[in-house]
Amino acid sequence: MFRFHQGYFVLTVVFFLIEVLIAMYVHDNFIRPYFGDFLVVFLMYCFLKSFIDGNVLLTVIAVLLFSYLIEALQYLNFVEWIGLRDSEIARTLIGTSFTWMDILAYTTGALAILWFESRNTGILILKDKKA
Repeated sequence: MFRFHQGYFVLTVVFFLIEVLIAMYVHDNFIRPYFGDFLVVFLMYCFLKSFIDGNVLLTVIAVLLFSYLIEALQYLNFVEWIGLRDSEIARTLIGTSFTWMDILAYTTGALAILWFESRNTGILILKDKKA
């Protein structure tokens, strides 16, 4: 069940760097708020698949539920509730504002992962090819 998968790890690093670049340099009304949320699902999925050789669907569902949990914490003003409203790191990682569009972005990201994995397009790896 546990194993290191270099391909997914490389994708994790790539998605992380894209997310950092978006956070630092993109200040628009679409890429940063929605495409960033779409991509963060890919980031989390690839991170898990880097170390866990688990079922694609279950991994996607776990990532999606975690994303929904974070969004629910935003709805509950969790960052303020735990006294970290002045922490830029906490505000960035957890977020501070709930929107249904974020839920849609996470869900769309999860569906895209399932599509890529089912197509085995080489962007994401459904299964290792046996020699």
